[in-house]
Amino acid sequence: MALPPLVEPAAELSVEEIRRYSRHLIIPDVGMDGQKRLKNAKVLAVGAGGLGSPTLLYLAAAGVGTLGIIDFDTVDESNLQRQIIHGVSDIGTPKAESAARSIAEVNPLVNVVIHNTALDRDNVKEIFSQYDLIVDGTDNFATRYMVNDAAVLLGKPYVWGSIYRFDGQASVFWEEHGPCYRCLYPEPPPPGMVPSCAEGGVLGVLCASIGSIQVNEAIKLITGIGEPLVGRLMVYDALEMEYRKIKVRKDPNCALCGDNPTVTDLLEDYEDFCGAVSDEAQEAVTGSTITARELKEWQDSGKDVFLVDVREPAEWEINRIPGAILIPKGDILSGAALAQFPQDRQIVLHCKSGVRSAEALAALKAAGFKDAVHVQGGIVSWVSTVDPSQPTY
Repeated sequence: MALPPLVEPAAELSVEEIRRYSRHLIIPDVGMDGQKRLKNAKVLAVGAGGLGSPTLLYLAAAGVGTLGIIDFDTVDESNLQRQIIHGVSDIGTPKAESAARSIAEVNPLVNVVIHNTALDRDNVKEIFSQYDLIVDGTDNFATRYMVNDAAVLLGKPYVWGSIYRFDGQASVFWEEHGPCYRCLYPEPPPPGMVPSCAEGGVLGVLCASIGSIQVNEAIKLITGIGEPLVGRLMVYDALEMEYRKIKVRKDPNCALCGDNPTVTDLLEDYEDFCGAVSDEAQEAVTGSTITARELKEWQDSGKDVFLVDVREPAEWEINRIPGAILIPKGDILSGAALAQFPQDRQIVLHCKSGVRSAEALAALKAAGFKDAVHVQGGIVSWVSTVDPSQPTY
């Protein structure tokens, strides 16, 4: 359904702006009025990473007057495969600052507001209240639910996007006119069920595909043209080159925007709500966690260690801890690989950062391997504290 323009038009466009945006101005549906609305709009990008990169560049090029960037991370070499707003010279610098410099090169007429901080329960409402529209490019469920809840409580529309490997999704959530994110996903997935992009990877160009959809939706909302993806989920399969639209209806039983809401304010702890690891995994790692340095000491002392990497084969090809064998987590959880584990050796599990190995450890302990342990921080900790010559990813 068509919606009214989100913001009022600015008083005028300068001669420089008319020259710059001439290709917009000659589109009848945009014209001077639409471009003035873009100039008057204040849009916040949550994240300056894979989705935030194309989003920020195209919003800036389109002439959005004020762009906010919130990101507390720094640019890493592994980001450059997809986060096109950053370059080699930006490695080690805050992403928000790097993104602001790139935006200035694209369009110096844009006012950039940097929020070089983590978005959390204490600041999300105050930051969101400064903007007309939120564009969410986050990559974890805790922040997604917090963004949704804050937007609903403040009456703000937001454009959502998600990417993983070759698949992407996008939608517009605006409680006043349709469903919210909780209507689509009432509960987060079980811990460890959905790997992050850092664990499962993402095709770099997929960011541009979904990010451009997000910008398109933002422009439509601001100017009041077309039919935004309110109540519709766009699903993209890059391998099949297929787009599908799925209707999403407002859930009358939604905990946040339903007829009898039970969530009336921000949650105290979104990490706890989404569960970084399951209760079983938290119990399993208690008293059964070692550091990367401790593992190295065990190996150097000749301790009979059965070291298992529970990552996927593609990750194993990038880097590995000497002496480890590969048994993917899924084979452990299903029970298919349990026969490979000895009863008379010290079993040590590791993954990239410690989440997957914690889940695998819980399954092993349930199967009777009570003395098994896992490595806190996984191979990331190993590379940073023991063997920095290995690549990270």
